[in-house]
Amino acid sequence: MKLKKFLIPICMVVLSFCAVSLPVFASSGDVAGAIEETWSNASAQIKLVVDHVVFPAIDLLLAVFFFGKLATSYFDYRKHGQFEWTAPAILFVCLVFSLTAPLYIWKILGM
Repeated sequence: MKLKKFLIPICMVVLSFCAVSLPVFASSGDVAGAIEETWSNASAQIKLVVDHVVFPAIDLLLAVFFFGKLATSYFDYRKHGQFEWTAPAILFVCLVFSLTAPLYIWKILGM
């Protein structure tokens, strides 16, 4: 009875995997050519998603962390009389790098 309870879900998983997986063949037998063709078709979409979704999300996170760290550094300055520039400066440089990255990153990667 325990074996049956264990085997039925395993068989269902294996059968569903076989049902949804499709074999992919290169049209001329050239696998490298098929991969290059797929990449050339998808690279424009990848660039679009990275430029319009990934980089703005990273920019937003860095901006929130930068202003949050700037505020905590200011409050520490008011409390102790010494302003710590290191963490806000690093976050600012990362933010500038991330904001300007879409202008040159694709040239570096050769796309």
